Amino acid sequence: MRDPRYDILFEPVRIGPLTAPNRFWQVPHCSGMGYRYPNAEARMRGIKAEGGWGVISTQEAEIHPTSDISPANEARNWDAQDIPALRLVADAIHEHGSLAAIQLVHNGFHTPNRYSRMIPLAPSPALYDGNDPVQARAMDKTDIANMRRWYVQAAKRAREAGFDVIYVYAGHDMSVLQHFLSRRHNHRCDEYGGSFENRLRLFREVIADVRDAIGDRAALAVRLAIDELLGPEGITCEGEGRDIIAALAEEPDVWDVNLSDWSNDSQTSRFSDEGFQEKYTAFVKSVTTRPVVGVGRYTSPDSMVRVIRKGILDFIGAARPSIADPFLPKKIEQGRIDDIRECIGCNICTSGDNTCVPMRCTQNPTVGEEWRRGWHPERIAPLPAPEPALIVGGGPAGLEAARALAQRGAEVTLAEAGSEWGGRVSREARMPGLAAWGRVRDWRLGQLRNLTNAQMYLQSPLTADDILAYGIPHVALATGARWRADGVGRSHRRPQHFIAEGAVLTPDDVLDGGAAAIPASGPVVIFDDDWFYMGGLMAEVAARAGHDVTLVTPDVMVGSFAQNTLEQVRIQRQLLSLGVRILPNQLLTGRGADWLDLACTYSGTTRRIDCAVLVPVTARLPVDDLWEALQARRADWADAGLRSVTRIGDCLAPGTIAAANHSGHLYARTYCEPGDPDKAPFRREDLATVY
Repeated sequence: MRDPRYDILFEPVRIGPLTAPNRFWQVPHCSGMGYRYPNAEARMRGIKAEGGWGVISTQEAEIHPTSDISPANEARNWDAQDIPALRLVADAIHEHGSLAAIQLVHNGFHTPNRYSRMIPLAPSPALYDGNDPVQARAMDKTDIANMRRWYVQAAKRAREAGFDVIYVYAGHDMSVLQHFLSRRHNHRCDEYGGSFENRLRLFREVIADVRDAIGDRAALAVRLAIDELLGPEGITCEGEGRDIIAALAEEPDVWDVNLSDWSNDSQTSRFSDEGFQEKYTAFVKSVTTRPVVGVGRYTSPDSMVRVIRKGILDFIGAARPSIADPFLPKKIEQGRIDDIRECIGCNICTSGDNTCVPMRCTQNPTVGEEWRRGWHPERIAPLPAPEPALIVGGGPAGLEAARALAQRGAEVTLAEAGSEWGGRVSREARMPGLAAWGRVRDWRLGQLRNLTNAQMYLQSPLTADDILAYGIPHVALATGARWRADGVGRSHRRPQHFIAEGAVLTPDDVLDGGAAAIPASGPVVIFDDDWFYMGGLMAEVAARAGHDVTLVTPDVMVGSFAQNTLEQVRIQRQLLSLGVRILPNQLLTGRGADWLDLACTYSGTTRRIDCAVLVPVTARLPVDDLWEALQARRADWADAGLRSVTRIGDCLAPGTIAAANHSGHLYARTYCEPGDPDKAPFRREDLATVY
């Protein structure tokens, strides 16, 4: 039964000619599925509708070939050929009574038009904002007239596809409309540039054009970046962000407000808290009577109620929390608060879009698999003839495998050698800024403790003899991985034996012991050949403990993969603020007790730096001793009643926590099913049936 405190979240809200069934609004977010995988895209959005989100939007939908964002896989609305794929999405959303929204976008100079090969358009001549050698040309009056027509045509196609809410988008520094609004980008001297009113002109015209195109058959939403976090150089919530909304206050049916650029809007939990955008968006309702949508990585229903009652928002906007738990609204409605799979704010989801593949989620292993594997985030088919399973290792893969297998009806025994659950999740969650990552462990423990067919044991190291003696037919080894201490990684493919000439700590030492594991005196050097978050974390721990720290990497920056999780700049900026010296483009060449020799990756030029303690953050090795021992005893399996032994998670291949979680879930979904190694384990899209 729903707690009456949350009744306000389930009130219907009028938006223009329509009524949203509740206050849960899945704002536009990328999925990596888009127009190339339309069935997968539709199923993913449809499951969110089933989960209770009142309004569900597409990702950005390109409106014309001059806004081709290839190879990114967003929605596409260039012409009538795109309507069937868009209709799939709208129909899937409508199936469960939700409103379907589509975000119409022309990206201006944000795209180099790699596929269409058309020249990008911008208010003024501008370089593409990536690293392609492409420049946008300034739009003339004909181009502006064309732009307005393209928005109208796209809006009409969206209505034909069945969408209820049509977005006009000016956010994230990714829209030509925002580029016209911006003094940084708009240097025109005609009626579309210069003064605030002139820079507002095209935005106002497009809003009016789209309004006329959709009439009273759909609601008009405007998504606006009200602060770019650039101070006077950009749009601010105290300045022109407020002025834009005041000038257009009643023109849309609903305002969707956020920060620009994307890395500001979707900050990770390492650098921001739940509701971090409120100080920027709180003013909006004071200058418009229209309902307001806003985001802030809200996962707590109490926080949601607070922002509604305080008059900050009318709708709880969400992207990442709706990915982590598509059924978040239903769980609140049904009084199942403890069952909410809370977003951890790690942004592994954004890495999917940034690497042009279907997204993944650290908390929700079913995302991206809804259509191609037929996975549902809440339901999993019971086993026709459940057979007992032993899961060895209580980290993310082991916890998820045990939870999902028990949900399927198997008798599950989960044995963890250590004194705490969570494995690497618990250890990493103790690092600076990563406390929210503990939710991966906590949710699974909460689910397991409510299942009578799951037995859990800590401080239970097992040997091959133990496992054979138990007579449990199926065993999954989720024994994790350990960081290497010999320098082998991306750049050094062979052990660098000279490393041992001085003191060496692995990330495992620091994860286990914290800053206390680092000797009290002498410079600390982090050698980061992992290129994600761990090298920066090690440097941060050491610097916060007062050590003299240098981070060395063969890469051109700290944690380059973190660009895909939108946090690389914040990581490097934070290290610099802590006094960490950063030496990019450097390999290891020699070591003494108190020094380290480096060589430039380009020139080979060598240098020597002081180093009392070296922390190599390189590759990891699976902890597969138990696997090897059981393989050596295969002749004894049949007599012991052992039929299968499977490695999962980092024990199979070290990767992200999301990958470990997915691996554990995959094991449970395919339990006792034979696999065909020559056949793709999932459905593939047949676009001929869609377009």
